[in-house]
Amino acid sequence: MELTRQPSASYAPPAGFLHRLGVLDWLYALALVAGAAFALHRYGQYMDIYEQAILIGAVPVFAWLGWQWKPVRALMAALAILALSAIALYGGSLDMANKKFLLKYMLSSQSAILWMSTFFYLSTLFYWGGFLARSNFGAAIGSKLCWAAVVIGFTGMLVRWYESYLVGADVGHIPVSNLYEVFILFCMITALFYLYYEDRYATRQIGPFVLLVISAAVGFLLWYTISRDAAEIQPLVPALQSWWMKIHVPANFIGYGTFALAAMVGSAYLCKSHGILADRLPTLEVLDDVMYKAIAVGFAFFTIATILGGLWAAEAWGGYWSWDPKETWALIVWLNYAAWLHMRLMKGLRGQIAAWWALVGLLVTTFAFLGVNMFLSGLHSYGQL
Repeated sequence: MELTRQPSASYAPPAGFLHRLGVLDWLYALALVAGAAFALHRYGQYMDIYEQAILIGAVPVFAWLGWQWKPVRALMAALAILALSAIALYGGSLDMANKKFLLKYMLSSQSAILWMSTFFYLSTLFYWGGFLARSNFGAAIGSKLCWAAVVIGFTGMLVRWYESYLVGADVGHIPVSNLYEVFILFCMITALFYLYYEDRYATRQIGPFVLLVISAAVGFLLWYTISRDAAEIQPLVPALQSWWMKIHVPANFIGYGTFALAAMVGSAYLCKSHGILADRLPTLEVLDDVMYKAIAVGFAFFTIATILGGLWAAEAWGGYWSWDPKETWALIVWLNYAAWLHMRLMKGLRGQIAAWWALVGLLVTTFAFLGVNMFLSGLHSYGQL
């Protein structure tokens, strides 16, 4: 496998970057502004000042993302079409979920999440089939199925958000409040970051490894859904009835998702360095670079999430830090990756040690994400098993 495109190391000044934007770039940004304006006009009375600020702030963020990575535009357009179609089919009544064909079998949140799970499993099979058979066609199908899973998964989350308000105006909330919802978010974020690196490095040979951890998460999600009836929409507990949740939880799971991605890239690095499937994998330099960038991005967002969590805790529980098990293990995760980055930047950490460290980091992160909910108790009760 030859690498056909390397990431650019140059940095263009902001003025030059804006000058290079074309008509389609500005039309995309204008569509985002129009969408936000519609949302404020239609639902602004239900939002407080902070939620309105989050909505307005999302416009330049997603505009910049769409300018930097073109597939974001198609993703946003597809989500708008599918989610708005589902909302129109509901017509303000949750009973329509079992009466309208498209809702029942595709666009209701539960149907969409099942399709997401199916697409992720099929994507994993095609990625591995293409990888082992040296088939570009198999890998390309795996990539398309992964994109399909991302589109339908995010659609399911958006529709679930709307469905929560159909359950009751006092029940409605962003779907990142319990273990079922955040596992979906984890799958989406991990997949989306992988697809970004797949495009930027022009290689699909990392996909089989990354899709393994996503498939494992999907497997847990399905078990949890069946055994605990987790797909049922529940009212928020008082501590979660805050606008902080809308920014703290997504930032947290950008960290979790990219840490998991880095670990699976680390496993591919170890295979390559030990001569296992070495001729099928990208160069060690590419694997090392993806692993480093994933951890760097994850660490930045995890740091932001930790700070936001402290501010939220002060509002909800009267103190910034309480050594709750979830907080303590979040600190352990943060220290682990802070040490990894310090050794990388200050001591030039590379090679198998860095890869093993990233892989062990996944175990630490998994315990902070899931193990705390299984074996420990504390103030963070949204994800109890």
